[in-house]
Amino acid sequence: MTTKHIYLFAIALLIANVSQAQLFSKEKIKNLETVDKAKLSWGYYLGFNNLDFKFDYNQNLGDIQTERTVGFNVGLLGNIRLNDYFDLRFEPGLVISQRNLNYQENYFDGFEDDVSDSDLLREVKSTYVYFPLLLKISTKRVNNIKPFILTGVSTAINLSSNEKNPDDNYSGAFRMVKNMQFFELGIGIDFYLDRFKFTPSLRGVFAMKDELIRDQDPNSPWTGNITQMQTRGFFINFTVQ
Repeated sequence: MTTKHIYLFAIALLIANVSQAQLFSKEKIKNLETVDKAKLSWGYYLGFNNLDFKFDYNQNLGDIQTERTVGFNVGLLGNIRLNDYFDLRFEPGLVISQRNLNYQENYFDGFEDDVSDSDLLREVKSTYVYFPLLLKISTKRVNNIKPFILTGVSTAINLSSNEKNPDDNYSGAFRMVKNMQFFELGIGIDFYLDRFKFTPSLRGVFAMKDELIRDQDPNSPWTGNITQMQTRGFFINFTVQ
């Protein structure tokens, strides 16, 4: 079982257990009955991410394998109530991730120097200052839970992009675009507790343009065969309001 499956299973189990307790309990007391009536509300979130890359290639030389690691999200939340079912949300934050790219040796056919293990591996560390603008579409509240879906777009500044670095992969520097845009789609459930609203959510993120800065050599084994490289993955966030 992969890390992705473990996190998906954990959040599904949490939602299922709490939902069952809320829906089938005889207890009908509603917590925080007026919390959703505020025009403006605030909160914060902590969470995890698991990102990889989608590649398109010039030639079929085999896939560049992306080793994904678990990253970290943290940020603030501003919510504007539009009506009982629609909210507009702004969630500025910090997203830290790492992806390791493993190249196959045939990418280096004709390479002048001897190929080492360090040539076959590129550690891509990303620190995004993240600005998502999202539309939250909720169902009717049932007792102390309210499911919803999220959709929207985000812009991000990758502080680790190396975009302006004059060196490239021949000097060990993997370069990416600094300013990025993403499409997002997710689901979640609001749980109304005694003193605050707790919200776990699962969100897919998809880059809207090519992120790769290519090496100066058009035949570079690291970038020459790539026509497009785009981030994709998911966030698991836990929000308190």
